[in-house]
This record gives sequence, structure tokens and C-alpha cells, in this order.
Amino acid sequence: MRKPLKPPAPNLLKWYAAGHRDLPWRRTADPYSIWISEIMLQQTRAQAVIPYYTRFLQRLPTVESLAAAGEEQVLTLWSGLGYYSRARNLRRAAQQIVAAGGFPRDIEGLRALPGIGDYTAAAVASIAFGLPHVVVDGNVLRVVARLENDAADIGSARTRERFRAVAQGWLDTKNPGAFNQAIMELGATVCLPRNPLCPACPLAARCQALREGTVAQLPVKLRRTEPVKIEGVLLIVRKGARVLLRQREPDARRMASFWDLPAPADLPGARTGKTFGEIRHTITHHRYTLQVAAAAARVPRGPFEWFDAEKLANVPLSTTARKALKLARVL
Repeated sequence: MRKPLKPPAPNLLKWYAAGHRDLPWRRTADPYSIWISEIMLQQTRAQAVIPYYTRFLQRLPTVESLAAAGEEQVLTLWSGLGYYSRARNLRRAAQQIVAAGGFPRDIEGLRALPGIGDYTAAAVASIAFGLPHVVVDGNVLRVVARLENDAADIGSARTRERFRAVAQGWLDTKNPGAFNQAIMELGATVCLPRNPLCPACPLAARCQALREGTVAQLPVKLRRTEPVKIEGVLLIVRKGARVLLRQREPDARRMASFWDLPAPADLPGARTGKTFGEIRHTITHHRYTLQVAAAAARVPRGPFEWFDAEKLANVPLSTTARKALKLARVL
């Protein structure tokens, strides 16, 4: 019979307090700022988020300013972060928050806002309001699997709920925000997917996987979607100081739309010239490899427009267009 294990919270909180990454959203208890950071951090590395977070809060420092902003302004500030439904949901949620007179202060109210799932609701609730709700993301699932030496499939909803219950049992209810940030920090910086830094781990003495030699095999995720590889070309067509862009097809839910660089299929008969290189972009399980080339073309009728290169920073560009224009040193 396994000997009962001590809860990890005291050692984890002591380790976190002794030194952690100095991220700007960790210097505030403002629910608006915390919420913005948590939405930006979905599917995006912390270091990549910092400049977007800083610029976003400079332009839209309050929930009221976000609610009043136009969709195109919000999309422009978000341009380059990808997963643009996050930006649209932010604006919709801000409008609901303002209409309600302020942020919901309970987990159910937060969860009901557009774009907020269980993880984000728990993060805002615990960090901003001190409510005792544990966060569970990929980092936390990995820490639980290894500390408990549990080889259950984390792709299973039943396993994720069981792991959530385990982590909830570890939660320091007096310091839930600090605990949640500490366990996320541990997964992001020490309990890594590959080559974890076990000698530096504050919970090494408690880790059952380390004791059993199974760290490298955990966590287990059985159901995996094979990536779809897609290749293509983006064209940079210039007329003096201006660059040609193509507007994406809008849909009924969107007031504004992003601008892309044209592909060869958009400009029949285009003559390509210098190749600048290639960019890579991933959306869920689709992996794009796109060549970027200069081109000359007759512009057909359609959703095309010439933009002054110096003003592109104020245009809601798609992530691939932004990457390609930077590669070509237009941005």
C-alpha cells in the first residue's frame, strides 16, 4: 500500500516566492489586466505575449475602453497573436462586463463570459479575487501525472477531471492565486515535457515518477491528431511605397476583417521575382510552410487595396501577412 504523500503546497509556494519569472501580469491584482493576460497566453508563449500585453493595455487600459473600442482597433492590436476569435470575444465580454456594472466575482459569472473557459475563469477568480479554484492546463496535468506516477490518458475527459480533483486537493486555499501561479511556473520552467530539470524541482522528494524512473514516459496522451502539412506562396506586390493586400471574406459575425498578402491564385498571371525566404505558421494541427516572394501583377477586381507601407502598423494584418512582411523587411 502506497504511503500517504505530503501536500506539495508549502514547498511549491516557498520555491515560487524565492524566485520566478518577472512577468508584467504578475505585478497586479487588477482583474482586467489579469484577464487580458490569460486570454493572450492561450496557445501563446509568455515571452511572445509581453509586447502585445503592454501595447494593448497602453491603448485600452480599462474594461470600459475595451468595450467602447471598435472591432478593427482591437484586431489591429491583436494582429500577430493569432486565434483571432479571442480578440473578438474579449470585446464582447468587455461590453457584457460594463453593462453588468463590473467584473463577476464568482466562478460561474466569469465562466459565462464569451471566450472564458474553466481554466481562465479559475485563474482570474483565484489571482484577482482570492477564490479557491485550481487552474488546470497542460502544465498542471503534466505535474499531476508525474507527482502521482499516473499513466492514465490525459486526452480523456475523465482523466482530466480526476487530475483536476487531485490538484484541487493540493490547493492552498489561503493563497490560491499564488499556488496557481506557482504550479504553472513549475510546469513551464522545471517540469518540462522533454528533459525536465528534476534536480532543480522543489517537489523532487515527493515525485513518484522520479522515484520509479518513469518521468520521461509521463504524461500519457493516447489520442493524437496527425499534423496536416500545407505549402504555399505569399506575394509581395509593391507600387512605389505601397503594398497590395487582400481582405479576407467577412462573415455575418464579424464587423471587421483581416488583411492578407495575396497568393498566386488571387493574381492570375503574376510574375514572381526575388524570394525572401519562407515562414512557418501553425493553427491547431495544420502546419503551414509559405514561401514569400516579390511579384508584379495586374490587380483584378475584388477585395484588394493598396496600403502605405509606413501605415501598416495600424492595419489588422493576419499573422502570416505580418510574418511575411517582416521577413521582407517591409514592416
